[in-house]
Amino acid sequence: MRCGEGRQTARLAVALAGILVFGYGCGPQVIPKEMEGQVDRKVSFLQLKESPATYTGHTVVLGGEVLSAKRGNDMTRMEVLQIPLNSSLEPGQDRMTSLGRFLAVQKEFLDPATVPVGTLVTVIGEMTGTTTLPIDDIQYVYPTLAIRHLKVWERQPPGVYSRPPVSIGIGGGMGRGGGFGGIGGGVGF
Repeated sequence: MRCGEGRQTARLAVALAGILVFGYGCGPQVIPKEMEGQVDRKVSFLQLKESPATYTGHTVVLGGEVLSAKRGNDMTRMEVLQIPLNSSLEPGQDRMTSLGRFLAVQKEFLDPATVPVGTLVTVIGEMTGTTTLPIDDIQYVYPTLAIRHLKVWERQPPGVYSRPPVSIGIGGGMGRGGGFGGIGGGVGF
């Protein structure tokens, strides 16, 4: 291989790796651009649950699994089992990590059939306070959000990841006497 060919191969490998990294890092946009500055991402579910009045009026992001969705006269109310969000703002799969439940209320029409039981959602909403409703024999206090944006996630079968685990490697070497020894690259799935 001539020296010029080695440089071209190296540039091609670096460009390919850049494209793969860029493409892999671009997940779905959960928070609309026009809302990014309005969302207080530091507020946790536990904070909302323990001190709801402190956060009334704050726009927050929560997620979880829909337990029920009911249409009322002028709104749709979803009961959601809170599940911590990953770095892509997608709820995890493990219900045992839940810290409780919350209500998400949509004033405009939202057909409950579009968010059936078991649907994973991420809610960007304004904290409006709390609502007390029965769960079996107890009265449960739900943090309540007015939905400003709703992301419905596709349900993945067990063992299937929403994004494939990808690893990228690039290597190179030097030959004896300072000559170019070669370059390699690979993508693993």
